[in-house]
Amino acid sequence: MGQTLLKPITDTSTNEDNDKRVMYGASCMQGWRTSDAVAKYSGTELHKKIMDTTAFERGRYRDAIRMGYYGIDQDLKKDSRFDHDTSGSTAVAALLTKDNVLYVSNAGDSRAVISTKDGRAIPLTQDHKPKHTKEALRIKNAGGFVENGRVNGSLALSRALGDFKFKNNTQLAPEQQAVTAEPDIIEHLLTDHDEFVVLACDGIWDCLSNQQVIDFVRYKLCEHKSLGPISEELMHYCLAEKGNISGIGCDNMTVIIVAFLRKRKPQEWYDWMAQKTKPQMPAKKAILLASNSDKDAAAATTTVAATANLMTLAAK
Repeated sequence: MGQTLLKPITDTSTNEDNDKRVMYGASCMQGWRTSDAVAKYSGTELHKKIMDTTAFERGRYRDAIRMGYYGIDQDLKKDSRFDHDTSGSTAVAALLTKDNVLYVSNAGDSRAVISTKDGRAIPLTQDHKPKHTKEALRIKNAGGFVENGRVNGSLALSRALGDFKFKNNTQLAPEQQAVTAEPDIIEHLLTDHDEFVVLACDGIWDCLSNQQVIDFVRYKLCEHKSLGPISEELMHYCLAEKGNISGIGCDNMTVIIVAFLRKRKPQEWYDWMAQKTKPQMPAKKAILLASNSDKDAAAATTTVAATANLMTLAAK
């Protein structure tokens, strides 16, 4: 069960950097949620698990990504620090090859959305929800059930790292469990129209749509903001001022924005984006504030802490 704090922790950890091909800004905020050890571990280790595989060295990126996701689960089971940790984490990761093929993977409802020609938002992931036919069938075959849109009436996601109480059918392979770490993987060949990609956890997407997030970033780029501060501003924009029944704006948040330079220098890319038509600032979703008597119910909302992991890798 996700726990909420009496007030949000709004400190942010932000960085930005670039090489010849990409430039990024990344930021995270704990917000209203308590900390999640599985999410923290996954955020620092997932890319290492993928890159340390023989499959990665041989250019078999789909295999490497899949091994990385399952490798996190294997490590968590072996680590005594997580013996009594029942939490889980969603994950989204991106890998860019030397041939400009973008591999995007996810497990859960962290998302990747790319901004392309005229600022059109194109999703590169699909949320994994128990109500989806494919997910519901796997859950049923594993001996579980879907109730109120949740696995066994509890977990709102059908794929995640950790969450081992939903992965305890000893007769089934990892990909057949009620909740699985199996990632969906897509390939996207970059074009000159592709501007940037946003990877973020559900704390962002619960508040704004795919297109609204892209519009927010482009709006700030037209104001000559850089990617790191934009990531911070996006989280603060989504953060709820008060706890609420819907949970909107009350989750932890992670944002990574990656610009595709396409032979431009960083300042040239910023200038290119700043001269484009400025979109309208997106409106926030309306939320229903909780009364005092509702605070306990709001605090007991089930959630899976989410993390976003980015890999912009010049593949061998």
